[in-house]
Amino acid sequence: MRAALRNPVVQFLALGAVTLAAILVGSGVLSSRAASTEAVSDARSTTELLGRSVAQPAIPRGLVDGDAGAVDRLDRSVLTRLLVGDVRRIKIWAGDGRIVYSDRTELIGEQFVLGDDELEILESGGSEADVSDLSKPENRFERGGGGLLEVYTRIESPEGEPLLFEAYYSAADIEARKVEVFRPFRRITLSALAVLVGVATPMLWVLTRRLTRAATERQRLLEAAVEASDAERRRIARDLHDGVVQDLAGTAFSVSALARVEGDPERRAALDRAAGSLRDGLRSLRSLLVEIHPPDLRAEGLRAALVDLTAPAQAAGIHAEVEVEGIEGVSAPTVALVWRVAQEAVRNAIRHAHASTLHVRVGRLGSRVVLEVVDDGVGFQPAETPATTSFGLRGLNGLVADSGGSIVVDSLPGQGTTVRMEVTVR
Repeated sequence: MRAALRNPVVQFLALGAVTLAAILVGSGVLSSRAASTEAVSDARSTTELLGRSVAQPAIPRGLVDGDAGAVDRLDRSVLTRLLVGDVRRIKIWAGDGRIVYSDRTELIGEQFVLGDDELEILESGGSEADVSDLSKPENRFERGGGGLLEVYTRIESPEGEPLLFEAYYSAADIEARKVEVFRPFRRITLSALAVLVGVATPMLWVLTRRLTRAATERQRLLEAAVEASDAERRRIARDLHDGVVQDLAGTAFSVSALARVEGDPERRAALDRAAGSLRDGLRSLRSLLVEIHPPDLRAEGLRAALVDLTAPAQAAGIHAEVEVEGIEGVSAPTVALVWRVAQEAVRNAIRHAHASTLHVRVGRLGSRVVLEVVDDGVGFQPAETPATTSFGLRGLNGLVADSGGSIVVDSLPGQGTTVRMEVTVR
């Protein structure tokens, strides 16, 4: 499951789904607003067309004065042409707020207060749309049929008096028109996004495959290089051990034997010094062999490897002790990690601590392997440690952390240094 979530194609598709949802919501809101504006604009255009092209030319003289004959003639000539499509109600207002004509004859002659917007249209022209307030008395015949949108525009009577032509539209019809306008926007948006995802996904899949193959090849080459390096180090260590080390060991034994033969005291002393020098060189060479390639990095061979590792401490006048217990059955990778950290800590202690004693302890604490490298040297402030003396341990932090462990360096000036590593048993 985690491997699938790390797949770039899966991540792209997940991010694409989130982005698609956000775009759909955002474009939906904007498109809905645009569609609503377009639907209202259509209603305004229809109202202006009905008012100026149908109603105004048919208005007879006397309508503004309330002439019943004029009302009847207008009713017979244009009513069927005014109540078309989505139009639900028609009203024509005089400037004083009287309804001079309506498809509901009960309203003709009644007078109401016109709003500021309506008065402004009467004065300046144009058109305006608003949601009807069905609680007003002039809208009492529109109640019970759902919401309405009222649109009004200016027309003129034959006498030249400005009139307000008002048409009412069903809110449900306006909403249906909005959906009709909005549907193409949504179709275009979805199609464009589907094409984008459809084109980008195969391209990303191909690129991911190429990158994966390249990474696999790099990993293979790196492993091959590491394997070759390890094999070369094993060869060098084996050649040194079977050749130079054996020759030096034999020479040291021979010189020691010659020194014990009675003879010139000065020659014996010289031979003793030569034998001691050979033994010191042999110890150093064996330590070097251990650093090049430890002979046995398994739990059973860790103590011997650590003893060889601390051998240079003896030559530096440092009393070194190694304790290893309770690590039976620990895996080779964990033992190798313990060895690597111990190697870096022992090197630092020999080179920089100026210590007189050095203790290397490895043991078990529950489900964890614990390594401690303790010296009684000059110590230091960890926060102020020069990079040249702490880079190795810092570089191992990531390696230890990847294995589920931790490294702690405890030191103070004049109080020695303790390097403690804990890692989960594997």
